[in-house]
Amino acid sequence: MIKKLIVVLAVIAFGFAAKIYHDTMRDPVIVRTVVESDSLGVGAAPITIALVADIHMAGPDMPPARVDRIVDQTNALGADLIAIAGDLVSEKRVATRHYSAAEIAAPLAGLEAPLGVVFVPGNHDHWFDWPALQAELAKLGNVAVMENEAAQFGPLAVGAIGDSYVDRADIPATMAQMRELEGARVILTHSPDIFPSVPVDVDLVMAGHTHCGQVAYPWGGSPMTMSDFGELYACGRVDQHQKTLITSAGLGTSLLPMRLFTQPEIWLIELRPVARP
Repeated sequence: MIKKLIVVLAVIAFGFAAKIYHDTMRDPVIVRTVVESDSLGVGAAPITIALVADIHMAGPDMPPARVDRIVDQTNALGADLIAIAGDLVSEKRVATRHYSAAEIAAPLAGLEAPLGVVFVPGNHDHWFDWPALQAELAKLGNVAVMENEAAQFGPLAVGAIGDSYVDRADIPATMAQMRELEGARVILTHSPDIFPSVPVDVDLVMAGHTHCGQVAYPWGGSPMTMSDFGELYACGRVDQHQKTLITSAGLGTSLLPMRLFTQPEIWLIELRPVARP
């Protein structure tokens, strides 16, 4: 009887280990969605945005070679704009290897999109060594690093709001700059918790940070949301007050190098004019 119990427990443990490995190391799931905007004129061509978040480069689960593959997978989506919602870094104590600012930034040199690549820093980027990481990103030449500022990217007015989790968000300053721009208004940030404070004339807010719990329940939800609003803004798409929020589960891991019942993902968001009768 005891031997049978040991065998059963061993099989269960192996199954959980296999599930953890699969959920942690699998290729990103591509999640596609459509957001309509009144700011895009009737007949205007749709604009696609690839949302990447929480790369968290560190061993054993996110070495540079895996980031290189993710860069290729992102490019293959053919998005007009690539938006990175922070946390390139992971300083988790259980990591088998930490990387320098230069090593963390280097794979992003391969990102390509017609309208460009935009990045806003997250809490781990600030905790790591933000000035050093910012300097390395600037050397790449293809990544626009923005925080509490806005810029025109083709037909999009893109605002990058700093991470509210580390008290870096300045919504009024960012919105003041966005009002000088034209086109559909899109905000990139790290934590989704700014969403209720974003004006209703913004079409889309893109965020990460939560990892959709990273370790979740099989039936949905997670014991830890990393959001002051609990499950409300912690994962996926939310349409509220004429605005759309996309919170990505991200790609890498934080604290522990494992996922369970969540998967790495890249969102491909199509912005298009409002459908008219």
